[in-house]
Amino acid sequence: MTARDWRAGELSMLAIALVLAVAALSSVAFLADRLQQGLERDARRMIAADFVVRADHPVDRPFVDEAHSLGLKTATTTIFPSMVGLAPANGAQASAGGDAHANESDPPPPAVRLAAVKAVSPGYPLRGALRIASAPDAPDRPANGIPAPGTVWVDAQLLGALHAHVGDRVVLGQRAFTIAAVITRELDRGFSFVNFSPRVMLNVADVASTGLLGYGSRVTYRLLVAGPDATVARFAGFAHERVDGGRLRGVALESLEDGQPQVRETLDRAGHFLRLVSLLTALLAAVAIAMAAHRYTRRHLDSCAVMRCLGLAQGALRTLVALEFFIVGLVAGVAGVALGYAGHFALLAWLGELIGVELPPPSAVPALEGIAAGLVLLFGFALPPLLPLTRVPPVRVLRREWGGEARIAWYAYAIGIALFGALLVLAAGEVKLGGIVAGGFAAGLVVFGGVARAALWTTSKIARSERGVQRIAAGVGWRYALASLERRGAASALQITALAIGLMCLLMIAITRNDLIAGWRKSTPPDAPNEFLIDIQPDERQAVTDYLAAHGFPGVVLEPMVRGRLLAIDGKPVDPASYKDEQARRLVDREFNLSYRSSLPDDNRIVGGRWYGDTTRPEISIEEGLAKLVGIKLGDVLRFDVTGLTIDAPVTSVRKLDWGTFNVNFFVLMPPSSLKGFPATYITSFHLPPERRAVLDSLIAAHPNVTAIDVGPILAQIQHVLEQVIGAVQFLFAFTLGAGVLVLYAALAGTRDERMKESALLRALGASHRQVRAVQAAEFAVVGALAGLMAAIGAQVLGSVLATHVFLFYLDFDPWLLPAGIAAGIACAGVGGWLSLRHVLERPAGQSLRDA
Repeated sequence: MTARDWRAGELSMLAIALVLAVAALSSVAFLADRLQQGLERDARRMIAADFVVRADHPVDRPFVDEAHSLGLKTATTTIFPSMVGLAPANGAQASAGGDAHANESDPPPPAVRLAAVKAVSPGYPLRGALRIASAPDAPDRPANGIPAPGTVWVDAQLLGALHAHVGDRVVLGQRAFTIAAVITRELDRGFSFVNFSPRVMLNVADVASTGLLGYGSRVTYRLLVAGPDATVARFAGFAHERVDGGRLRGVALESLEDGQPQVRETLDRAGHFLRLVSLLTALLAAVAIAMAAHRYTRRHLDSCAVMRCLGLAQGALRTLVALEFFIVGLVAGVAGVALGYAGHFALLAWLGELIGVELPPPSAVPALEGIAAGLVLLFGFALPPLLPLTRVPPVRVLRREWGGEARIAWYAYAIGIALFGALLVLAAGEVKLGGIVAGGFAAGLVVFGGVARAALWTTSKIARSERGVQRIAAGVGWRYALASLERRGAASALQITALAIGLMCLLMIAITRNDLIAGWRKSTPPDAPNEFLIDIQPDERQAVTDYLAAHGFPGVVLEPMVRGRLLAIDGKPVDPASYKDEQARRLVDREFNLSYRSSLPDDNRIVGGRWYGDTTRPEISIEEGLAKLVGIKLGDVLRFDVTGLTIDAPVTSVRKLDWGTFNVNFFVLMPPSSLKGFPATYITSFHLPPERRAVLDSLIAAHPNVTAIDVGPILAQIQHVLEQVIGAVQFLFAFTLGAGVLVLYAALAGTRDERMKESALLRALGASHRQVRAVQAAEFAVVGALAGLMAAIGAQVLGSVLATHVFLFYLDFDPWLLPAGIAAGIACAGVGGWLSLRHVLERPAGQSLRDA
């Protein structure tokens, strides 16, 4: 029976849907398995230790003392951004002299670039090995020790930017260093903002002589600890008790389970996108399988009834059908796993380099999970419509009726949907993403089915009313189409629901591609600021402003910036552990950048409260997103700790910012009288044409403590990472698109036999070809429009929920999504209907009736 059904093409749609679903799920599973194994294997190397204490201030001495008392090895790293430039040929310090008002016609000073400076202590790294080379194109070797005093190791990228070579001298702050080697491998580098810049590594003993660390410096301090696992565990217990129990602010702990948190965060977000696409593919496959099995059942009722008449027991018939579909599921599952294994190499080509380690081969677990997922999909969505087939009464041969077994199919569907929901959560790897997709799927089935039935009933009543008849008297096709859809109410609603689910998934992919992934790349004006100057000291403010004005940038405004830590909201102490959201915990655990001004910035607008204006009492204007994330409302009194002094102020306004302008913006603004007495540095941004880069080289030469951040290369680095994710999503989209086409075909083919019979009857009763075509076109237009409308609404709702709770984006309402969904629904239904019924009108009505 299996061979006969396969030759007849009865099982091809089921098999293809299963192959696509298993391939999508297993390709992501194979990739995740290898990445997980690689991260676990190299966890020690990726944090350069067994345990790390990280802080935004020098790590407290008790941590070091406890590690030494336990006999553990320790090392430290200090990471901060700074400008680095090639030393003048005469060996003089670049910071000595330097005319801030030099003309551009003067010989330019050596180029300077933003670097990620990393000062390391003896013993670094405690785990793994740093690799260096004598030149960018020379063979590398493990580094023995750390840079000697007075020397630095740098990236090849920095050498190229400065046109320097190993042996040249570079200026870092107030001191010059000799380039001794090129760094080729640094596993614990991470993906934080500062680390996107080229690396400069030096001995920690040389940091003080650079004069770069002072008030307002952005520094990350890390204490590395290594030793026997049991001893490290004791130290970890001490550290957690001190940080969690003591409520230490600005201190975080990293263990082997964390691996490289920045890498894991990047891979997790990539995994969320990939899993979303694979889950939508599985969801589409489930709908296609259910529709194909439903059609299979209707076409095999007679043959099963004949077998019952010839003496086949009901249990034997049930076993026969189950074995046939088990064979199909097993073969399709194996084929899908093989396709997924081949496909994961394409995903690996995009994403594997994010962790920079050689990955181990995958285990057998993803293969077994893929086959199991295929069987769950098959039996969860194919068996429910097959149950009436196994219970068909022998009298079916004489009387064309289903019997009373449809109710059992609905019970089976409920079990299948529950199993499929569990599969989605398991495949997603987390309850939130899987739960949202599974919940959206279940809600879509219920809501779409109910709306479809209600819409068909309503339109048919209107069409049959006297006014409706008068309005569509000239269009008999519309009246007959609506009546026909309502007469086949259950089948039509199922068809519309399946089509809507399929279109919703495809629209979700479009939202994922165009908004959730590409939304961050909104176009900016050609003259948008691309250069930021930070760490400008108060006594340098006038000199920097005069220099920029003298070189063609007269409108540049320097904004004050005060570092403060949020202590309390309305008298209640702020505890990072009380926030469930990880981003909220990170925000309240670090220092905020506060600022003061009298007027509202041009790219800000008040969305709540009132702008404070020029007032003598402390008030706060807070950014809308931060207020929602941290739970701050208008009227709340916030307490900040600024250099040991506290300041209390009520929130009197909420601002919405346009971050896409790349102007300087702050989460918290206060009146000038509130913060003017506190220590501050200054920051500004402006547009600098690439050909005028020498302007900044002269400025930095005169003010070496000022840091210039060219956001162009930094955003290019981030874009490169996200482009890898986009490429991987587009690869998986091929599976989703294939499953979507199957759903559309299955949904339209589900009632193909009935439509062919009705069309033949109309022709036999004297209807012209034109009238039959009008009926078909009207029917498919109604089906497509209803499905497209519901799909667009569902995609917008589900996409907004995913954006808010999983991807941490804000998804704007797209007014074009509704007409696009309706148009797509009508187009798909029309094309599919024409393909399935194009030959009906070419054959005699009697032949069509016999075939139907």
